[in-house]
Amino acid sequence: MANQKGGVGKTTTAVNLAACLATAEQPTLLVDCDSQANATAGIGFVKDPSRRTIYHSLISGEPFDKIVQKSQVANLDVVPADKNLAGAAVELVTAENREYKLQAVLNSLNDRYRFIILDCPPALDLLTLNALVAANAVLVPIQCEYLALEGVSELLDTLMRIRRTLNPKLEIEGILLTMYDERTTLSRQVATDLRSFFGSQIFQTVIPRNVRLAEAPSFGKPIIFYDIHSKGAEGYTQLAQEVIANAEKRAGTGARSAHSGA
Repeated sequence: MANQKGGVGKTTTAVNLAACLATAEQPTLLVDCDSQANATAGIGFVKDPSRRTIYHSLISGEPFDKIVQKSQVANLDVVPADKNLAGAAVELVTAENREYKLQAVLNSLNDRYRFIILDCPPALDLLTLNALVAANAVLVPIQCEYLALEGVSELLDTLMRIRRTLNPKLEIEGILLTMYDERTTLSRQVATDLRSFFGSQIFQTVIPRNVRLAEAPSFGKPIIFYDIHSKGAEGYTQLAQEVIANAEKRAGTGARSAHSGA
């Protein structure tokens, strides 16, 4: 999940997509790459200074089995983050092969998980770069407002540069329209403009603006466990089915069957 703009639904999408994939019996790993640790909290983990996190793996070489946590959702494991991760971006600057640290951690896990979801910080920093180098594909959430459109071309330019230099396998999984309000002309116009420009790269699923979806993180629950009947739960369940179908298409055409998304 990547978009350098904040507030577009990256963490909400990472948590809820991961939970919906796991509920669909797809072994899934959620990796929190953001020092704000909102994905860690959103999936139900309270703050714990003694907990080993992705920071310890990137900086200290901590073995994966010591940092992975079982979540409240069957088939869903979590690699948590904490505030120390903010220092990792600085500490990695002088590290050898600094862009490949996360890839090295995740390389051995493709056989364990069907999907690996990486929740990136709202910046194109070294942590996001590590995630994009480690990933097979990037899912870009975009809020249905005009200001949200401005950063899309910049992000896509960055993805093209990464594909040329660091990760030639990087694909665009899709662009996800979030916080969509069908009652407003603005949301409908932004959605129309995006679909006309990006075409099939836009997911068919649209995530609506939904109060229950906004409430769920404060209870540490994915939306399907907080309110299964809400429009938000319906949206992310549909998105999970779309992502699974895309992965099966790749497998059916001889492409990779294990799939990592950033």
